[in-house]
Amino acid sequence: MYNSIICRYHEIAIKGNNRRVFEQQLIRNMRDALNAIENLKIRAVRGRIWLELPERKPFSATEIDLIKEKLKFMFGLESFSPAILTPVEINAIKEALNSVADSVFSPVMARKSKVSFRIRARRSNKRFPLCSKEVEIELATVIGDKYDNDRIFVHLDDDADITVGCEIRDEFAIIFFDSFHSGGGLPTGSNAPVLALLSGGIDSPVAALMTMKRGSAVGFMSFHSDPYTPPETTAKVRRIGEYLNGFQPPQKHFFVNLSPIQKMIRDCCDPQYRTILYRRMMFRIAESVAKKYGFYALLTGESLGQVASQTVENMSVINNSTSMLVLRPLVGMDKLETIRMAEKYGTFELSKEQVPDSCTVFLPSSPATRSDVPRLESEEAKLGDFRKVLDEMIANIEVY
Repeated sequence: MYNSIICRYHEIAIKGNNRRVFEQQLIRNMRDALNAIENLKIRAVRGRIWLELPERKPFSATEIDLIKEKLKFMFGLESFSPAILTPVEINAIKEALNSVADSVFSPVMARKSKVSFRIRARRSNKRFPLCSKEVEIELATVIGDKYDNDRIFVHLDDDADITVGCEIRDEFAIIFFDSFHSGGGLPTGSNAPVLALLSGGIDSPVAALMTMKRGSAVGFMSFHSDPYTPPETTAKVRRIGEYLNGFQPPQKHFFVNLSPIQKMIRDCCDPQYRTILYRRMMFRIAESVAKKYGFYALLTGESLGQVASQTVENMSVINNSTSMLVLRPLVGMDKLETIRMAEKYGTFELSKEQVPDSCTVFLPSSPATRSDVPRLESEEAKLGDFRKVLDEMIANIEVY
């Protein structure tokens, strides 16, 4: 019965002269996500984005379900509603409501003896002869005349059983019943791309999603320590990367074997600094790849004080190893907040599988919680020409 999908954005609406740039990026992302629907028309009309089929053919139930699934976390989009599009004329609007009301009201009336409803009208077309309140009265009368007044009643609060929405615009009017939340934020691709250090844990996938929501496409770099970590380490992180690419135009995933430099650090350096040294090497490798492939910043899932390497002092020392901007979206979040976001986006089940990662290889019993750059540089000096080793590791990176 629905011949249109109305899509609303929020943050894009506050943009100035470049609003159209964001709109067009959002439309490209939506088109990519919904490419299974043949001949789908997507267009921006006065602060909304509309989805239609040729000749305003109704969407099938399968197509509606696909749209709900694909737009559920579409970044840049605030909400969307399947809708019935009608001419801008009160009798046409009333007729449209009357023709589809049974499909919405009857299932609810089958479950409940009394059903509450409300009408919410919005009139951006100021030439329309009725004001919003008058439109609401007209549409409420349609429902009142159609059903037994002993079983239905008007209830204006948000907890009404059924809300009938109506928008009257210059070009057309619409009737809708449901509004589904979407991803919010800015459309992925509207900001410069970044490279995430993606582990198999809970934090880094959430950090990647938060950054996609701010408009950056996110590439992935993951580390393993073959033969000290099993193949399951790489397989798990690859699954997470594939899942995350479902939220954006797919990006590259780089896999690095960290074990050559880890063995050197184990054999030559003070054990308490191992994890910090690992991280400094990871950042150097990531910076090299980021610059080669056009990523503008590095991204991690670090949260202040969560583990020994994530104190202010240690993160400062780790930052010193790269000249690139390092984004840490989770820096002020606690673990429970991150878990809730992972559950929301569907990454938690993938992340909770327990497999070893690179940072657990040769893990010291008492890692340093405070370090400084001169001390870490003196430890790195014990490694000799470690940059040659890093170059060899970079040359052997696997890219998916």
